[in-house]
Amino acid sequence: MKEMTLKIGDQAPEFALPDQNGTPTNTKEFDCQNVLLSFHPLAFTGVCEIQMRTLELKKKELDELNTVALGISVDSMYAKKAWADSINVKETKLLADFWPHGDVAKKYEQFIEKAGVSGRTNILLDHNHKIVWIKRYEIMEVPDIEEVIKEIKKL
Repeated sequence: MKEMTLKIGDQAPEFALPDQNGTPTNTKEFDCQNVLLSFHPLAFTGVCEIQMRTLELKKKELDELNTVALGISVDSMYAKKAWADSINVKETKLLADFWPHGDVAKKYEQFIEKAGVSGRTNILLDHNHKIVWIKRYEIMEVPDIEEVIKEIKKL
């Protein structure tokens, strides 16, 4: 991926995507909440499974920190539903950035054109939806949720 032009302090681009249940999810619905955008390449892959299951396991703590976590990949809503069911993710929204293909990943400069997927990146937005923290990971690296929670607690 190339160097990002989005940076800390920028207003986050708004978007709307369906979650794994087909429910339209718009960033506007999370006004006055912090939002963790957790980009991952594809459903049904090992590291992505750990990343999304960790968000689910930490949901109560994230709720207490006034933070909603959104898992985002280029998979279809149907693939996200089957995957969420198979990995027992019931409360965390897994968003389908399927069509236009990778549109949200592109807005957040996370789309890997050559592979047709998003990279593995966590982007934290404050309650005003300004970007306050960005961390990119290697494709095979599991993001450290405790590091993310530490950043949220700074807000």
